Amino acid sequence: MVVAVALLAGLAGAAASLLLEPTIGVRLASTALGQRVLGAALQARAPAPPAGLAIARTGAPLPAMTLHDVDGVAVEVPRAWAGRPTLVNLWATWCGPCLKEMPDLQAFARTQGDRGVQVVGIALDEAAAVRAFLPAHGITYPVLVDAPGPADAGVRLGNPAGVLPFSALVAADGRLLKTRIGPFADAADIAAWTADAAAR
Repeated sequence: MVVAVALLAGLAGAAASLLLEPTIGVRLASTALGQRVLGAALQARAPAPPAGLAIARTGAPLPAMTLHDVDGVAVEVPRAWAGRPTLVNLWATWCGPCLKEMPDLQAFARTQGDRGVQVVGIALDEAAAVRAFLPAHGITYPVLVDAPGPADAGVRLGNPAGVLPFSALVAADGRLLKTRIGPFADAADIAAWTADAAAR
């Protein structure tokens, strides 16, 4: 009985600390275990993807898809990224947490040069809004555009709940290494998250 009461008190304390100190929740969500728990919870309430839609799976090659850049040029994904590990970041111009992490993604992309991890954004947004946004905010890494919906690039990359931002780390050979729900804390967080891509 005493153990049960102590356990309940501990759980209540943990829940209260998450409510009173939200950064603890953010830190927990950035761990591998936190991401698995968050992913499972979102997956359980997400709508089923359309029948026959190819969905990326960890360890398997990304399903082929054609997206367009902000100028309307078709890009074959993941073939366009072959040979380099790639951090794919899904975002939108109206998404506050997305906009907050973009300077850190830009800073990280700048440090990678031509041989490191490349950063590619996929905006689930209107092309005109994205085209105007990028130069105004100094974003120079490649950005593709897709219309949000039940078969958008985010769903195909393993994000059926449509949470933004959402990131996927793709190996140089096109395999999905891992995904991340939610924003990065800073450029150091991005570097740590992508560190194992260079070894594969």
